Amino acid sequence: MDVLKQRTITALILAPLAVATVLLTPTWLFALIVAALFLGVGWEWAQLAGVASRAGRLGVVGVGALLLALAWPLHGSVAAAWPIAAGLLWWLLALLWLRHFAWAAAPTRDNTAIKLAACAAAVVPAWLALMHLHAQAPHGPYWTLLAVMLVWAADTGAYFAGTRFGRSRFAPRISPNKTWAGVWGAFALAGVVALVGGWLLDWRDGWLAGLLGVALLSVVASIVGDLVESLLKRHANVKDSGSLFPGHGGLLDRADSLLAALPVFVAGKALLDLLRQS
Repeated sequence: MDVLKQRTITALILAPLAVATVLLTPTWLFALIVAALFLGVGWEWAQLAGVASRAGRLGVVGVGALLLALAWPLHGSVAAAWPIAAGLLWWLLALLWLRHFAWAAAPTRDNTAIKLAACAAAVVPAWLALMHLHAQAPHGPYWTLLAVMLVWAADTGAYFAGTRFGRSRFAPRISPNKTWAGVWGAFALAGVVALVGGWLLDWRDGWLAGLLGVALLSVVASIVGDLVESLLKRHANVKDSGSLFPGHGGLLDRADSLLAALPVFVAGKALLDLLRQS
């Protein structure tokens, strides 16, 4: 109950700030705010990867800032599809890593480099996908909010369904607390959010069903993102990536699902948009 109370208080404080940031800031300012958060994710990922020194982690953050700056001109253009597609490919490869979870576990320089490359492959496409979505006229910020809320809903549904009904674990060697009940809870609540959000954004009939399909695929990706972070924490032998948010852990603990879900949602919505226009 103490953990639930901490999680609830933190969510009640952060959620309105996040919604206001998504809806009320221009894309360039939104990009800077999210870049700062994602660079914080990179800092924590580097620590899990075995970069022990502060100077080393600052170097990782610096490289990350350069990569985001180079990606910025692509947002809102067709060229954004390539980095986003690279992000999708990375998360497909991550499925193999989860299957062979002990790979790259040893604290060597080579394995640290592999994990830092994985960080870049996760963070940069997700950030660009979010900016690409936010910049779309006329309802980019609202679609961005829907994408974020899908992940929030999946996390919330998984937490409560898993806590109440969870018995059968689906990844006990990576994350013992993950259960199949949590997976179904994530699908259920995220599905409701997708249908309501799509309806409010004037998507109807078959297109709304298509959006539901994209949302559920995004939930699958969010679970993969969560498991990859759990794998990294297992390798580093830590419980959380940080302690910034009481009851929630660090920035990476909050963003892991989002990093994986965003490229899937943006790519899926783009495909539906093309079909609607044809």
